[in-house]
Amino acid sequence: MMDKYFKLSLLIILLSSLFYHTSAQDAENIVPYFAYGEGIGLQSRDSLFVMNIRFRMQNRIGLTTYSEDNLNIDEIEARIRRLRLRFNGHIYNTRLTYVIQLSFSRGDLGIIEDNVPNIIRDAMVTYRFNDHLVLGVGQTKLPGNRQRVNSSGDLQLVDRSIVNAVFNIDRDFGIQAFYRNHINQFHYVLRGAISSGEGRNSLISDGGLAYTGRIEFLPFGWFTNGGDYFEGDLEREKKPKISTGFSYSFNESAIRASGQLGNFLFEPRDMRTYMIDFLFKYSGIAYSMELLRRQSQNPVTHDQFNDVRYIYTGHGENFQLSYIFPSNYEIIGRFSRVIPGDKIKEFEHQNNEYTIGLTKYIRGHRVKLQSDLTYQKEEYFNELTPDINHWRLRFQIELGI
Repeated sequence: MMDKYFKLSLLIILLSSLFYHTSAQDAENIVPYFAYGEGIGLQSRDSLFVMNIRFRMQNRIGLTTYSEDNLNIDEIEARIRRLRLRFNGHIYNTRLTYVIQLSFSRGDLGIIEDNVPNIIRDAMVTYRFNDHLVLGVGQTKLPGNRQRVNSSGDLQLVDRSIVNAVFNIDRDFGIQAFYRNHINQFHYVLRGAISSGEGRNSLISDGGLAYTGRIEFLPFGWFTNGGDYFEGDLEREKKPKISTGFSYSFNESAIRASGQLGNFLFEPRDMRTYMIDFLFKYSGIAYSMELLRRQSQNPVTHDQFNDVRYIYTGHGENFQLSYIFPSNYEIIGRFSRVIPGDKIKEFEHQNNEYTIGLTKYIRGHRVKLQSDLTYQKEEYFNELTPDINHWRLRFQIELGI
């Protein structure tokens, strides 16, 4: 009997030791933490490894009429506009950081080559030399116009403007540098990139590169909590804040219609993109403006059958004004216009959009309800095609951590 109890006691001691050893190993290897609004984090006990996990989704419903007079529904949009998964943190050194972002909704994948889903949006490794200078290698957004650099989860309206859709320079693979400093109260930011010029995860090389530079001036100091890179004055700035940005991109021997985006051209072309933006925020009021222009000496390409593909040259204007009430309801107005260049007018039309929007912020930009109403005017330059005017109503739920 004693032998039986001895064996049973020994078994309990062994199991307890095994459990304690396993638990101690787990505690030593990883310590989970959670912070709402900052994602779910995993951190090693020695803090040499940190991973922050976030997701967000945009569920959208949209209705477009036949014309400005005929309000019958011509098109219904009902889809998951964006579904993103994001990882970021540091490895071995707090100065060595990474960011990975994946997209999964069909409308968010972009061009698909060889029937392979293009899910990788960001894959960037950065090293912070000091509080002023950061260097990165990998794939992410180029330092272009402000609305494009803003996350699609930090927008006031349901989506970005038509100006951004036509002229932005999007993401690319390459080397980027970021520098910020100040002289007394006058702050400034310098950004630069040398990249492939072909866009996300491209398997094709044209032998040319893209060169992008940006400078920002903030005469009244930094915005509260990085408010110059999310739309709307959610921080309700106590003092007026202004940021003016200038970007330039030269894409050498580009093989796609918009440089990093668009259909493939029949022949490579050089293109230049100029971007100016202005941002003002104070006491719940936000005003932003963007002017973008793209140039190419010979934007039209032909194949042996005389089919045409071209670079969209021309310019665009975007103006946005908003006010957020203490109840966290926000009203927004936007005017956007895209005008094609002379060499492609026979293929394109001028597009004007007038938009009013209403947004309810539940947890800042992470959880919000958005709606907007747009009047769109498409003006054609040839007499054979009549102008097209119609209305578009959209509603969207944004949810993320």
